[in-house]
Amino acid sequence: MQKILSFFDVRNSSKDVELLQSIPYNETVTYNRQTKRGGWMKSFMTIEEILRRKYFDKSELAAGAEGAGRLVKWVHVVESTQITHLLNGNELILTTGLGWRDDEALVLPFLTQLIEAGAVGLCIEIGTHISNLPQEALQIANDHKFPIILFHEEVPFVEITHDLHSMIINKQYLLISNIENYSQQLNKKLLDVDDYEQILKFMQSYLDLQVLAIFNDNRLKTVPNVREQALEELVEKAMNANTSMNPSILKQPITILGEKYAELVIYSGQRELNEFDLIILDRTAIALAQHFLRELYVEEKKEAEESKWIRSWLDGQYSDEVIRNQLSYTHPRLKLNGGTVCICTLQPLSGKSAAVDRTYFKLLFRTVFEQAGFQLFSTEMSHYLIFILGDKRSPENWKERMSDAFLRINNSERNGKKRVWGITIGVGQYFIKLGDMYKSYKTAKEALILQNSLSEENKSYFYQDLHMHRILSLIKEHSNLEETVNEYLEPVIEYDKKYNGELMITLKTYLTCNGSKQETSKKLFIVRQTLYHRLEKLEKLLGKDFMKSERRLAIEFMMFAYDYLKSAKKNYPLQYEIEQ
Repeated sequence: MQKILSFFDVRNSSKDVELLQSIPYNETVTYNRQTKRGGWMKSFMTIEEILRRKYFDKSELAAGAEGAGRLVKWVHVVESTQITHLLNGNELILTTGLGWRDDEALVLPFLTQLIEAGAVGLCIEIGTHISNLPQEALQIANDHKFPIILFHEEVPFVEITHDLHSMIINKQYLLISNIENYSQQLNKKLLDVDDYEQILKFMQSYLDLQVLAIFNDNRLKTVPNVREQALEELVEKAMNANTSMNPSILKQPITILGEKYAELVIYSGQRELNEFDLIILDRTAIALAQHFLRELYVEEKKEAEESKWIRSWLDGQYSDEVIRNQLSYTHPRLKLNGGTVCICTLQPLSGKSAAVDRTYFKLLFRTVFEQAGFQLFSTEMSHYLIFILGDKRSPENWKERMSDAFLRINNSERNGKKRVWGITIGVGQYFIKLGDMYKSYKTAKEALILQNSLSEENKSYFYQDLHMHRILSLIKEHSNLEETVNEYLEPVIEYDKKYNGELMITLKTYLTCNGSKQETSKKLFIVRQTLYHRLEKLEKLLGKDFMKSERRLAIEFMMFAYDYLKSAKKNYPLQYEIEQ
């Protein structure tokens, strides 16, 4: 079989050949160029068709007549009684009965083997080695709709196999040629179409089936159009269908940048769908993904041209009314219920691959967040990507939707689909008025700057989660925070500098453990005596009352402020770059 197929393997993908070789259904079809579009012909021969071939004109269908519509994918001449390991399914077996001529009891096990291995029929030459079949064998064949064909005179098995194999190969080659023909036409159409609906119509006219596209934002598109009630039933079938159990429906995800963008569905109420339909569905889904990706790139370019207007928006130069008027012009159907600003830092550009990664991240970010119900407006500053995320849904769960979107992006990064490493993210406050996005932008910058100072347990992209940091930011803005911190902690800070000590980390751990000496020594990996010595030093530097309620609260706050100031100094260049 492999040798015979080699003459067209070169011109067609091995995947397509493999799929077509495994077709199990009874209604496999292919497009017939000789008839009008939508005309179909069978891609494999049935037992019924074979009985009409010239070498079968004097044969007898002795049993299993109800299986005459079964498909024959290949023909084997077999004389051994142990053949299960030689069969792949859908084979027609030719034999003279040589294997059981001396023991008629071997007929039934042989027949059972064929049925269990998925063979579709058995042709036996009567008179050469056997004169008849047991009645029990004929009954088993009838029960399993397994055709048994008897030749009552000698026939040329070589000629029969040559004739049938030629027919099967020609039909398979025509089938694969039609797939390639479809792909070529689809690729040409992909260059010209402006609307994805034209691609759906092309597939529908080719397969003559019901086509349905289900988008992640719950949009639906059917070709041809169906009434509302019928549409609901079709969507329910598509959502609940197990395609391995329901051969009348097939589904294929449309994937963009590793994310599911939509699902393409085909359905037929008249016939079972097969691997030919699946290949056409797969090719069309890929074409649609390319079309949607191209649209995203075009939209991204358009967004870049709008970048100047967006920067003015972020600077607070426009009122809420002006912004909504502008959006009604550029996005007529868009209705926003509020929004927030997100700033992302990526690695500085260094060559073509870095530029590709940045473009990839922007498209991935847009795809994921649009599925979460946000409309994105983006701009770039140095190696910072700034997104205004307009909320198209209810503001009540905006944070949960954003958190889920960030999780999906992080999973994409961990799975290694593209290099999007080195991302730092800050999300500002949420505002109902679009004219207040400059306030969200300001808080997003603060959230981004504070990321490196956050412990793992306090890690959050959202400004609204950074409670103490927000308070410190306000204090720093309106007073000399560093001077206040030194008032409380300078003796300890200076001691550590002078003696290369570890009193600050000891103090922080001791406070975290609520004054438990045992827990503190365990966390610091020191013996109790060393801890007692350090605590005596702290009492001398801070006073014996440093663990009393109000004093302790003030010291804890100042230690938090100390870490905040260190982070602010470390991230000063970052803050300067964003503000520029």
